[in-house]
Amino acid sequence: MGIVADDIARVRAASDIVAIIGEHTEIKRSGRQWMARCPLHGERTPSLSVSPDKGVYYCFGCQRSGDVITFVQEIEGFDFIAAVESLAARAGIQLHYTSSDERAARSRKRRLLESVAAAADFYHRRLLAGSDAGAARSYLRSRGYDGDLVRRWKLGWAPDDWDRLAEHLGLSDDDLRDSGLGFVNRGGRQQDFFRARILFPITDERGDTVGFGGRVMPDGDGPKYLNTSTEAKTYDKSRVLFGLHEHRREIVRAGQAVVCEGYTDVIGCAEAGILLAVATCGTALTEDHVRLLKRFSADRLVLAFDADAAGAAAAVRVYDWERQFELEVLVADLPPGQDPGDLARSDPAELRRAVEEAVPLLQFRVDRVLAEADLSTIERRVRAAERAVAVVNEHPDAMVRDRRVLDVADRCQVDSEQLRRFAASGADGRSARGVSGESGSAAEAVRGDGRLTPEDEALRLAMHRPDDVAGRLSAVLFGDPVRREAYEALASEGAVAEAADRVSQAAAQLLHRLAIDPGDASVEDVLARVARLTADRAMGSLRRLNRATSDPAERRRYIDSLVWIHKQAERLSERGTRDEALAGLLPWLIEHARSLEDFAGRASVSGALVASQADPG
Repeated sequence: MGIVADDIARVRAASDIVAIIGEHTEIKRSGRQWMARCPLHGERTPSLSVSPDKGVYYCFGCQRSGDVITFVQEIEGFDFIAAVESLAARAGIQLHYTSSDERAARSRKRRLLESVAAAADFYHRRLLAGSDAGAARSYLRSRGYDGDLVRRWKLGWAPDDWDRLAEHLGLSDDDLRDSGLGFVNRGGRQQDFFRARILFPITDERGDTVGFGGRVMPDGDGPKYLNTSTEAKTYDKSRVLFGLHEHRREIVRAGQAVVCEGYTDVIGCAEAGILLAVATCGTALTEDHVRLLKRFSADRLVLAFDADAAGAAAAVRVYDWERQFELEVLVADLPPGQDPGDLARSDPAELRRAVEEAVPLLQFRVDRVLAEADLSTIERRVRAAERAVAVVNEHPDAMVRDRRVLDVADRCQVDSEQLRRFAASGADGRSARGVSGESGSAAEAVRGDGRLTPEDEALRLAMHRPDDVAGRLSAVLFGDPVRREAYEALASEGAVAEAADRVSQAAAQLLHRLAIDPGDASVEDVLARVARLTADRAMGSLRRLNRATSDPAERRRYIDSLVWIHKQAERLSERGTRDEALAGLLPWLIEHARSLEDFAGRASVSGALVASQADPG
């Protein structure tokens, strides 16, 4: 379910991206583009480039990019639908939804959220002024929570009654249950979900109150913390982070979030000046949490809790997230027995130091193993090194593992080569993993030195000068999967913003960057560079085919093809022969690549068939 595509396109067309970005930062024309200091991260000099023609932006400082909808999502913390709805309301556009039930469902969800917000107001007033909340106010003051802090976080008190909130709200049985605020008991009467607890309102990334975390009084009954039931239609603990809405702008600016376990940890961090903290709501950190933080541009997560307690399974999951979401996970080394909330009260400077000097998760876990080891004898040092290597071998990147093994060898004073061999044997009972680094990451969208690749330049021509390359480019010319994905979407959609909707984050970022500057490269120069790359790949495939066949006739044809390609590639370097060589080589390369792709998926490929396609004729 969602918004119909035509309405999304109308919203994009009606939204002035320059004007909307200009509401958040000073923006000035610079040639054909507009430049601004990026409001998504702190900077002193303008690095955000905006193309009103293409309707996209790209920041050369933080590499964030997108269209007007993406910008509203990032700056306001909205999801896609909320951002479109916001822009539609601004433009006076009536939206239509892909399901006839969508509008009714969203209307009911809004009504439930309004009920939760009304409950938060009720509980908050009760804590501030209720005669039955005196003990709760005293307890909070003893924990350093004065009136200003209580009001800032809108803390509340659930009275020790059966149905005080239900009576106040007057909801239907279904709405009381689906809002998570109460239920119908066995006697058929409405009953409140929270009783005799200090309540921490939980907001989603848009700022809507979706549930509560309830802390029992020191002498109360029941679990220390009780969260809104996950059966509520407004609340999903695996997708909500306490403090995200309050700290979203700082998280975006810093590209970093501090992940805690408790509500008081987030509040303590904020009081210590760390305006980056969020907390999971009664659950472990999940992939959905990580994905949510990535939406707010958090490329670095600092875990401010005992990251070693969950053991190897949790660590491997984090390593997978680092690769999947292209982020860095660090650990704040807090003093033993201290959580961020406690440390914020006793030593805020130490809390800030722990966050600022956070170390990679693998280093933290190895340090824990060695800190607990007795290194007084060679035998004990060897055993400690073996235990540390078992931890190291949980990491998926062979290069990272190797550097950590050398560090362990140095610290334990054992032979590094022997420890390397021990690690390679699979010290954790599993074989060593391969080096990480699949192509297609957002970091690989441009060359490491910031310059464009030939495939980037070809994409840019297809975007800004499509008539000049019509019929001369093909998806099979793009060897890099991200660039091919971007080209295929662009060829299908035509418009950059619509193409970016269809592709991965890496491909979308690449499209946005290339849309900013049309460049001035010669069409023939760019096509010649692409042809050389494709020719190299074609010659590699022909050499493999030649090695794989024993038929002399086939081998002769492969060799003839190799000689011909090599000759044409050399002619591409000469101005006088480049155009003629390009006219013959480029179509042949496209046909050859298509033929190989056509046959690649078949279970059995005839060498003679492939040879016929490889013959330049």
